[in-house]
Order: sequence, then C-alpha cells, then structure tokens
Amino acid sequence: MNKKSLKLYARAKKVIPGGVNSPVRAFLSVNQKPFFVKKAHGQYLVDEDNNKIIDYIGSWGAQILGHGHSKIKNTLTASLRKGITYGAPCSREVELAERITKIYPSINKVRMVSSGTEATMSAIRLARGYTGRNKILKFNGCYHGHGDSFLIKAGSGAATFGVPNSLGVPPGLAKETISTNFNDIESVKKVVKKYKLACIIVEPIAGNMNFIRSDENFLHELRTICSENDIVLIFDEVMTGFRVALGGAQSLYSIKPDLTTLGKVLGGGLPVGAFGGKSKIMNQLSPDGGVYQAGTLSGNPLAMDAGLKTLDLISKKNYFKNLEKITRQLTDGINELSRKYNKKIYADSQGGMFGIYFTDKKVVNYESISKSDIKKFIQFFKFMLKNKIYFAPSAYEAGFVSSAHTANNINYTLDIFEKWIKN
Repeated sequence: MNKKSLKLYARAKKVIPGGVNSPVRAFLSVNQKPFFVKKAHGQYLVDEDNNKIIDYIGSWGAQILGHGHSKIKNTLTASLRKGITYGAPCSREVELAERITKIYPSINKVRMVSSGTEATMSAIRLARGYTGRNKILKFNGCYHGHGDSFLIKAGSGAATFGVPNSLGVPPGLAKETISTNFNDIESVKKVVKKYKLACIIVEPIAGNMNFIRSDENFLHELRTICSENDIVLIFDEVMTGFRVALGGAQSLYSIKPDLTTLGKVLGGGLPVGAFGGKSKIMNQLSPDGGVYQAGTLSGNPLAMDAGLKTLDLISKKNYFKNLEKITRQLTDGINELSRKYNKKIYADSQGGMFGIYFTDKKVVNYESISKSDIKKFIQFFKFMLKNKIYFAPSAYEAGFVSSAHTANNINYTLDIFEKWIKN
C-alpha cells in the first residue's frame, strides 16, 4: 500500500535527521513508518501511492478552510505577480494587523513573525524586558514551541524550578522557568508567593497534551493574580486563535491577557506567527524600545495576503456555528458509540478543534492524560489509517476539522470507528 512512501522514507533518513523535519511526523509513537503526501485538496490528503485519505489534522490546525481552497490559491496567484518577498514594509501587513486588533480587543498592537515558536519566544523576551524580571511560569503539558525556555519539565516537587527535557538546553536557563500543573491554581499561588515572575504563559485550551480545556475559574484567577502582582499574562493561542472561535479561546472565557501569540490559521497555509497585546508593553519592542526582535520574512506579502483572505472567509456569518456543528457530529458520534459498546473512550470539541481520550476519567491536565490507554490508541490509529482516515499519530495531540469536511466524511469515519470499537 505504501511502497513509494517507504522508499522516500528510506531516502529521507539518509539526508534528514530521523527522515522528517518535525519529530511527530516520524510516527514513532504509533510504531509505524510515515506516509509521504503527494498532494492535498479540501479534506483529503493523497499519498505518494495515490491513497486518498480523510485528514483530521489539517497541517496541525492551519488549514481551517481545507487544503488548497480556491480563493486562497487565487489570492496567492495574484500576490505572486507583485513579488515574493520585499524585506521592507508593505500595506498588507498593516491591513492584517488592523484586522487582528479589531477581532481581539486585548491586542492594541501586533508584530508579525514567521512561526508560532518565534511568537512565543519573542513574547517572553518582551515580558522579561518590560518587567525587568527573568523567571517565567509555564504549565506541564502545555507546548509553546521549541524555544529553550519552553523545553522544560517539572522538577522533583510541585512548583519547583524546571529541568531541561531536551539536550542542548542549559540548566542555568532552565532554572529561570518554573513548571507546574495545568488547572491547578493553588500551585500558581505558591510560586507567585515565592518568586517574582516576568510572565505566566498558558494555552487557554491545551492542544499538545490532547485537547484539554482550562477550568474557567483557573483562567480568571490567573488574570487576577497577574494583575495584582504586575506579572504579564500571556495566552498562547497559536493553536486556538481563529480556530475554537474567531476571537480565540479568550473570547470564550471573556478574559483579556496582556499578550497573545497567534499562528496556524492566521497564515492561510503559509508560515506565519504573530504576537501582540497592550500598547505600553508592545512599545518596548525595538525600534521604539530596548527589546530586540527582528525577522527577514516577517510580514511577508504572500503570507499576509493569504491571511487576509482566510480571515475574510472565516469571519462570515455562521462560519463557526457550522464548523462547530460538523465537529460535534464527530465527537458526539464517538461518545455515543463508546457508550453503546461500553468502552473507556470519550471525545470533546470546540469550534474546529477536538480531542479523543482513551480513558473514562475526566482529563484536566498532563497527569490525567498520561494515564490514557496508549496500546488502545495505537490500535485505533492503525485501524483508522488502514481505512484511509488520518488522525494525529500521538495520543497527546488535538485533532482538527475543516469547513471542507462533510457529513458523509463524518458518517464514514464513525462507521469505521464502530467497526474498530466492536472488536
């Protein structure tokens, strides 16, 4: 079935570390070799062996409209005629920044970058520069890109200094990051009482320990704690921004963070990230302030045009209502079948983002998701892919539905899921 993909993987391993340019693509956690994509359209991927696969990842959330949307392609074709990259200001980056500030009331000013990792790295540097403090607080299981300050796991006790969980991260830098439990406000209070923090960074809905919602009181208390202690509150909405709702998770929780990081959907399929927030904080960035940040391809005209057209399309009336409906059809169907066959599996979703949990216990943080039945998940993943349905190759990744998915796609997926769950 995957002869060409296997040959490509063997070639790739000779010239690319692990044969992939991002680790999860290697399929190591599901004990399988990856397939290689030849093309994609709408809700489908087509691999090098011409297998047509329903895609529930969508370039890890970026393709909210589905792959290769005609209006995005037409926009890029027109944009290409004007040039590819300028390394100088252009009107489209101003237009996109204006659109972001209208959609997100917490953002007065925004700076474009080329990836979510750039956005989060820049946001914590800005928070440190603005406050004059070095220590930051993050939460176990929340992923904020591969910046050194984020590749940290919790220390030996609750609310302790972090330790590196990647080679190459200096222990001295790791000591500036404190990592504690997601959805545990008491541990946050202990940290704040003991240390002066530059910022607290959090995914308001986690997406890299599967789809896990923040408790509403947890987020509201974070906001209060940060306001009372002059700590910069950063919402990492690289994944949730324009995805769980047009205004991101902060619009659902009615909370204004001090800084927000964005990416994925914002680029319309091209590499884009952004970070923004209060003017008094953003004004600390160079050239106005002393916090340096730069990027040759930041505000790239192609990406700006793709982003603007994407926002046009997803801002239409009932867009998110319809996206939520099709996503709920999937997660409600999984829950119904799991109850019918008395299986310890359930699902949840918001907007076009969802999670499937291989446990019957409520999942609230990394500790609880880590008790998932991984063996069962691997069986599920392999069975679904064999039937040309592609879910994330990890039990700790959220899934995504696009507006290109149809009721027939969902019904087929649930039929295959039922065949698997009956065994």
